[in-house]
Amino acid sequence: MQITRSPGDTLKGPADWFTGDVCIDAVAAAPSPSRVSAALVRFMPGARTHWHRHPLSQTVFVTEGVGLCRRRGGPIEVIRPGDRVLFEADEEHRHGAAPNRLMVHPAINEADADHDVVHWLTPVTDEEYAAAPTVD
Repeated sequence: MQITRSPGDTLKGPADWFTGDVCIDAVAAAPSPSRVSAALVRFMPGARTHWHRHPLSQTVFVTEGVGLCRRRGGPIEVIRPGDRVLFEADEEHRHGAAPNRLMVHPAINEADADHDVVHWLTPVTDEEYAAAPTVD
């Protein structure tokens, strides 16, 4: 067993990854040969990731609030607590909070010596984001 004490530092999501206010806390970063890492990500209303892809996939599990997600070229989906979203390997996508609600999810990713965790792409434009369905 290994216990890692929290350093107490919540990181602000960098502007080259996110639009809006986002906070990130590390959850898991297991040593090799494990390839899994996880972070708890909190999106304030209207905050969202940039378009991005994960060479070895990503799973998010909504724990609080209401969010929006979309794979490139697909419809915008509303996600709520208990919803699990698998973004397949190299699938360009985005996710974040609804315009009027916060959204919290752990993000679970894989990486290895041949694959980075994530490749960040372009920001989601305000026009793309405004095309979201109405959220109750």
